[in-house]
Amino acid sequence: MPLSPKHPTPPVLTHRALNRATLARQHLAARTPMPVPAMVEHLGGMQAQAPMAPYFGLWSRLEQFTPDDLSQGILGRTLVRLVTLRGTVHLHTVDDALAIRALLQPSIERRMRSTSGYKAMEAAVPLNTLLAWGRELVEQEPRTTAALRPLLAARWPDADLNAMARAVNYLLPMVQVPPRGVWGMSGQPKLTTLEVWTGESMPATTDVERIVLRYLAAFGPASVADAQVWSGLSRLGPAFEHLRPHLVTFRGEDGRELFDLPDAPRPDEDAPVPVRILAPFDNLLLGHKDRQRIMPPGHQQLIFTQNGLVRPTVLVDGFAAGIASITQKKDVATLTVELFDEASPGTREEIEAEGLRLLAFAEPTATTSAVEFTLSP
Repeated sequence: MPLSPKHPTPPVLTHRALNRATLARQHLAARTPMPVPAMVEHLGGMQAQAPMAPYFGLWSRLEQFTPDDLSQGILGRTLVRLVTLRGTVHLHTVDDALAIRALLQPSIERRMRSTSGYKAMEAAVPLNTLLAWGRELVEQEPRTTAALRPLLAARWPDADLNAMARAVNYLLPMVQVPPRGVWGMSGQPKLTTLEVWTGESMPATTDVERIVLRYLAAFGPASVADAQVWSGLSRLGPAFEHLRPHLVTFRGEDGRELFDLPDAPRPDEDAPVPVRILAPFDNLLLGHKDRQRIMPPGHQQLIFTQNGLVRPTVLVDGFAAGIASITQKKDVATLTVELFDEASPGTREEIEAEGLRLLAFAEPTATTSAVEFTLSP
């Protein structure tokens, strides 16, 4: 049956149109003076299992960003690092950490039940007792996993120690406390509970539709499957359906239905965008199931490694054009850019200019900085 005038065929958005819309939402089309907490919250959190990654993600989006702008938030307990989206460590504001972790807790528990040794451990150790004991230990003082293990083993010497430690670390909402995540500092993660670290309680109720709307604000237009991949949640279809009267819809080039906020920016697909160098594990690279709006399929395996790393990526004309790495030997800092295809002299000049700005940020003590180019084999 043909669609009636009341239900017209949604317009098609090309990969380029989706690219420009997403870059605008991510503040990668133009840097903004937005404060750090506001940007972290706008993005719905920033992937942070690589502790310094959020610094580079903020540098690529914010005007006049300095590492201290983020470090002070972590030290002041207004920004926290904990397991949330996709079961991985993210940087969040406190309000988001509480709300998003509460929403994701059931999915985190499902992930944990599928890990090696969990079922046997749960049969040997009462889970509620284990988590209560683990909570007591880390709330006495923040502890590394290495410090936690012998305390668990002393109480349950015959149980799977690795499975017990994983259960405590992931099933409790645990913050990685400073100096972990502070610029220029290092150390093994020490953990304590989100509630003790922030002095706030987890909410009793959660609002999945609010998370969907915020996802679209930062990553839209997007499909239901895109939102599920970003969040790690399943069965988001009903939330989208309930919100449908308040959203606009499009079609992707492959016919997928895409949802968006009515007033969100959707620039012309030929709008110029600058060269950008993304952080490792950048939100832009992990926010969709269909990533063709940022990288052609043939380039994805060059960015996502077999051991789970997501490399710093160079965007040219909005799309992935290479990967980058920084090295410093003595007082010489070098950014090596591995291009996927040959680039014009003008494009290389743009990449070099942005690369030198990145080196000035990342390696301010270097007396000499250089950008070198190679070509992927």
